[in-house]
Amino acid sequence: MPIIRYQPFNEIDRLQRQMNSLFEDFLTPTWKTNEDFIHTPTAEIEETEEAIHLKLEVPGMEAKDLNIEVTRDSVSITGERKQEQKSQENGTFRSEFRYGKFQRVIPLTRQIDNTNVKAEYKDGILNLTLPKAEEEKNKVVKVNVG
Repeated sequence: MPIIRYQPFNEIDRLQRQMNSLFEDFLTPTWKTNEDFIHTPTAEIEETEEAIHLKLEVPGMEAKDLNIEVTRDSVSITGERKQEQKSQENGTFRSEFRYGKFQRVIPLTRQIDNTNVKAEYKDGILNLTLPKAEEEKNKVVKVNVG
């Protein structure tokens, strides 16, 4: 029977690969349920003195397929990418595009004036400008040290 050296760093390396795989599966914004693909679009938020700027990546969609609802403290974006049915006579048809519904609700850290929201959709990027409510713009608090 040959002697096999125990190498503890191999075990740590294997554990790290398993943990990385677990987190990649958990954090991946796309998963499959009941033959429908559900996709959570990625978002980028930037806050300025006057407004919150929100960018969402929704490629392959048309503006008419997006439903945007804005409250004073959150933004909800839903949409559906519809599949085109095609057939082929010789062989099979393969599609790697994802079709289905998506939804993303983004809570906001500041209250906004949801009656003056501006939206622009170009090249698969949805840009929302969410102006801050007046009480949020001029909010100054004096703190007494005592």
